[in-house]
Amino acid sequence: MEKLIIKGGNPLKGEVSITGAKNSAIAILPATLLCSGTCTLHNVPNIIDVKLSCEILEQLGSKITWINKNSLLIDNRNITKTKAPLDLTSKFRASYYLIGAMLSRCKEIEVGLPGGCNLGARPIDQHIKGFEALGAVANLSQGKIYVKAEKLVGSNIYMDTVSVGATINVLLSSIFAEGTTTIDNAAKEPHIVDVANFLNSLGADIRGAGTDLIKVNGVKSLKDNVTYSIVPDQIETGTFMLAAIASKGDLTIRNCIPEHLDSLTSKILEVGGNVESYGDTLHVWSTNRPQKTVIKTLPYPGFPTDLQPQMGVVLSVADGTSIINESIWESRFQYTAELNKMGARITAQGKSAIFEGVEYLSGAPVYATDLRAGAALVIAGLIAKRHY
Repeated sequence: MEKLIIKGGNPLKGEVSITGAKNSAIAILPATLLCSGTCTLHNVPNIIDVKLSCEILEQLGSKITWINKNSLLIDNRNITKTKAPLDLTSKFRASYYLIGAMLSRCKEIEVGLPGGCNLGARPIDQHIKGFEALGAVANLSQGKIYVKAEKLVGSNIYMDTVSVGATINVLLSSIFAEGTTTIDNAAKEPHIVDVANFLNSLGADIRGAGTDLIKVNGVKSLKDNVTYSIVPDQIETGTFMLAAIASKGDLTIRNCIPEHLDSLTSKILEVGGNVESYGDTLHVWSTNRPQKTVIKTLPYPGFPTDLQPQMGVVLSVADGTSIINESIWESRFQYTAELNKMGARITAQGKSAIFEGVEYLSGAPVYATDLRAGAALVIAGLIAKRHY
């Protein structure tokens, strides 16, 4: 969809059920390549990145059958190619997971340099460092990455920076490596645990996912058939939570994992919102204008960078002056210029932004610079002309 027209001013009320985690799905789909048989995946989000991933797998030789809107069967018995379609892999960031998966399965792979949202420099040096530590050779040229290994051998790998993508990619490439691989200073996000759980359900031996030290004991082979359900989306959950707070709404959010949102919940309570948890259900509501706060984004379990723009909308109408410090992506504040078109008073410079809360936002034509900015602007549209 290229354009949304939003009529704002009403509080969000009702119930919503969270779909499968996007960040899990786009890693688990390439991970199925480590299975030489069939994988049935449930709770798969029906989104463009998932469909692109499926198209890439099919061009490598996979046979994919959609069972229903959110479940699919993947048959990987006839993988015949080691060159992924460059026009597809260059369209989204997560295509780099093909490298780790195909390196494990076929010992070589060629993909286009990954694309995705423009959030500033997003190097893959830690991915390559991990592949080379396991015995692979990587070449980057003409917009492509070619990685090959005669043999993969377990190694001790220290991540110079906490990287979700590199952690998952090294995890994928080490499943069949001889001996034990350790990933130190590993990222701890819920979707890393989800990928590890999926691989363990196939017969991999991964320990420590969710901590900063992951150990992978190499195995000879994996099961040729598995059924797995992807965890609920942490960021989708958080987006609805913030939409409820921004609009002075009242939402019941089902099929979620509240523990994945502890850092957000604490900030919502701090700005005057209300959150109650009942197993896999959250009740989120607000009756007052949000209060000012200070936020710094951090790797999990810190405040997620993927919820920073949505929180920025809340702070744009908060009572007082708030500050957000962005420690992950240097271009994450592009959305603030769009909010200013709607009457917000935000000064962004580098990795910090000052939000001088206004009493209301007004409708205006705005442009979504990236995925999470788009979600934030939808929330802004929903609350436009609502007085605080």
